[in-house]
Amino acid sequence: MNEILKAQFFVDDLSDDQKNVITDINAYIKQGLRDNTHSVAIIQGAAGTGKSVVLMELVRQYMTDKRYKTSLVVNHPELYKAYQDLATSIPDMKVNSIRRPTSLINYAQKNHKNYDVIFVDEAHLLYSKSEPYAHYRGQNQLTDLMNLAKVVVVVYDFDQVFQSKMYWDKELLFKTIGDRPHKSFDMNFQYRMVACDEQVAWMDALTAQKPMTVFPKNSDFEFKVFDTAGELFEKIKKRNKEVGMSRVVATSGFPRIDGRHNVEMDTFSLPWDEWDPQRTHWAKREGSITQVGTIYTLQGFDLNYVGMIIGPSFGYDKKTDTMTIMPEKYSHKEIFKKRKDIQFTQAEYQEFIANVLNVLMKRGKYGLYLTAYDDALRQRLVDLYKNSGK
Repeated sequence: MNEILKAQFFVDDLSDDQKNVITDINAYIKQGLRDNTHSVAIIQGAAGTGKSVVLMELVRQYMTDKRYKTSLVVNHPELYKAYQDLATSIPDMKVNSIRRPTSLINYAQKNHKNYDVIFVDEAHLLYSKSEPYAHYRGQNQLTDLMNLAKVVVVVYDFDQVFQSKMYWDKELLFKTIGDRPHKSFDMNFQYRMVACDEQVAWMDALTAQKPMTVFPKNSDFEFKVFDTAGELFEKIKKRNKEVGMSRVVATSGFPRIDGRHNVEMDTFSLPWDEWDPQRTHWAKREGSITQVGTIYTLQGFDLNYVGMIIGPSFGYDKKTDTMTIMPEKYSHKEIFKKRKDIQFTQAEYQEFIANVLNVLMKRGKYGLYLTAYDDALRQRLVDLYKNSGK
């Protein structure tokens, strides 16, 4: 089994909290299989709380047991690759039982297939509307999956919603579930980062546009703000040589320069990440050190250190001492796709963009290196960092 993926998705020594959640979900699944009432188990938690570890332990139990007809689906191309990679190393797990949701739904409906348990990671990426260009002509992928299985186990993080076509909130989730039996299993403990609760709260406050404060220094989590992206990149390259899995990431909005759609700032100039059909996912490819990662290649993955370049759609308001979000400068237009059933406000679009930054900042287990494209925002972050005593 790939050791990097194993370390992220499988833990030999589960915590008591994780064991308790797994025991509770197991009991719920068993009840749902007996009742056959299309029940739903909802695993909820913020980024880094170990949702995927819990899910994969359940996946390993049920998807290697020949008594059950099961499937694991994820609507994220890089995670899909990772799970297929893992499946090849797990005895009795079939790689073809891991699918993208559209693929499974279309296959099962065409061939009149049903399942005992369907597991859905990153369920906040399920389509909540028809997407014919992606070959999905239903109205809601969760509805379709519930109709196919006795039990559906879904992992949701509503703070990782950042596209209108994949929009979910609790109201829509429970409206979609309707009168089907369901139970929520909350995970509130942080496992990815060695950062303390106060440091995680600082990241949340920054993206929530609250008054800016000095970054807390009460853990082994390494935090540093850089005057230039060039310096940040040098630090990331050094960390990558030392411990591996260290990458530069950025949010959208960088202007094209001489036809190049790169991330360009001071002495720094690198292309965005590239989708690649090869099995190896982006975060694991050594060549990705010379590319800039995005939410589309890194959501759901761990890095050791992350170098975060806050893009041009974020600014600074001196009067309120807050970071500001300017959707008009965000260049990835998928966020703003209109839909007939929901009208989004400017504040909701700002929240989508804030979610992208929040998720990317929390990719690093051991450290976050930060800079910003906007001069005023970068200077304020640098000043706060210098005032912290480093």
